[in-house]
Amino acid sequence: MSLKISGLPIQPPAVTQAPSLDDTATDASSGASFKDVLSSTISGLEQARGEANQGIDNFLTGEGSDLHSVVLASQRAELEFDLFLQVRNKVVNAYQEVMRMQM
Repeated sequence: MSLKISGLPIQPPAVTQAPSLDDTATDASSGASFKDVLSSTISGLEQARGEANQGIDNFLTGEGSDLHSVVLASQRAELEFDLFLQVRNKVVNAYQEVMRMQM
């Protein structure tokens, strides 16, 4: 069944199959552990912060860094940290919600 609005056909959404439990267990075992993902994310945050601080130091000492590059690096590091905090808060809230569930 398709409808037409302004001459354009509208198709119903395709039906997809939900993954089976066997598929998700295989994906989880082959992927990285939570600890590895967390440590790589934190090291990435530290690297971005270090690059921003190095750019600030280079700019202040006059070693050729442009002001816009320094500001962009600082903003990128700040945004990455803010995103990390948002994700952390969502994970903590989800954990607390699971702990409140009754069995």
